[in-house]
Amino acid sequence: MIEEMTSVSEEIVQAFERLMPQLTEFAHPPSRDELAEMAASADTFIFIARDPVKQGKIIGTATLAIAHSPTGRHGWIEDVVVDQDARHQGWGKALTEACLEKAREIGLHQVNLTSRPSRVAANKLYQSLGFVQRETNVYRFKLE
Repeated sequence: MIEEMTSVSEEIVQAFERLMPQLTEFAHPPSRDELAEMAASADTFIFIARDPVKQGKIIGTATLAIAHSPTGRHGWIEDVVVDQDARHQGWGKALTEACLEKAREIGLHQVNLTSRPSRVAANKLYQSLGFVQRETNVYRFKLE
């Protein structure tokens, strides 16, 4: 079952603490306050996957973030992660589809995402859903 996060509970905080390190070793799990800010934002939509077989345990999450610029509103799918014990069961696809459905609902015309080449299964999933690899460079400037 996929649901949109509209409020924050201790269960949700603990799920992010467990899931974010599985996404990347550099992940910093969001605090309760940060999650609450995202839940209240009109430009951030967080989706949570709950496994009905495991009494509704949170086993994944994905975020649709909206950026505004002079060229319009741009959607980005960020931080798609499924618990290692629940992978290859369709949860990543369901979370990504929830983001895409929300993007349609709010009137976006396209959605972007990035995925490291080492995430082979994730890249295959995104391509199977119709994402097309762009010819662009992604740059990062660390402010720390």
